[in-house]
Amino acid sequence: MTVSQPDGVTDLGFARLDTARAARTGDPEVVFGQGKTPGQIVAALRALHEAHPDRAILATRLSEEALAECAEHLPDAVLDPVGRTAVLGRTETRGRVAVVAAGTSDLPVVRECATTIGVFGAEPDEIVDVGVAGIHRLLAQRERIGEADVVVAVAGMEAALPSVLAGLVGAPLIAVPTSVGYGWNLEGVTAWLATVNSCAPGVVSVNVDNGFGAGVAAARIARRTAR
Repeated sequence: MTVSQPDGVTDLGFARLDTARAARTGDPEVVFGQGKTPGQIVAALRALHEAHPDRAILATRLSEEALAECAEHLPDAVLDPVGRTAVLGRTETRGRVAVVAAGTSDLPVVRECATTIGVFGAEPDEIVDVGVAGIHRLLAQRERIGEADVVVAVAGMEAALPSVLAGLVGAPLIAVPTSVGYGWNLEGVTAWLATVNSCAPGVVSVNVDNGFGAGVAAARIARRTAR
């Protein structure tokens, strides 16, 4: 039996793609790669790119196998093995988001966040390895960070960076706690508790390792601010 689909939905059999999201929210549909086969990811990216050839399409949390499949079948895709993302197409950007990372171990989350920001219509500015263990590195970047419309602070361990940054700059600040850390960091729970209990006003936090969620929120704020 053939079942008709509502406008703005493309049924691929294994997924119903929301091709009307951009009209409702200004945001693209995104393929979450975890749990999907490489072939399913490629098919979804192709369908979404056909529906929106004028803007970028994003796939996140891709395995090595999925990245290899995208490289073979989507030669125009921009692949990031560190952030585990694939992007088809380009999007015009407005507004700037500083993505500030405590350490290089946080790079997978940073790259996912920065790529998401670009796809969702703002310009990412990555500032990496400026954690509070060497706070002079952070203070040297204070002016650059302060010029951004939004700041995303990515940190594991005890996640002190978001609280420190919130006391230095006045832009909206989104904390991304990561699962990086020794021993009883509880896979990022310690960092998450630090961000949601920050003594610095204005810190909001997403879930552990959720660079995508922070990137979406930051890009939306930056777009509105620039407009």
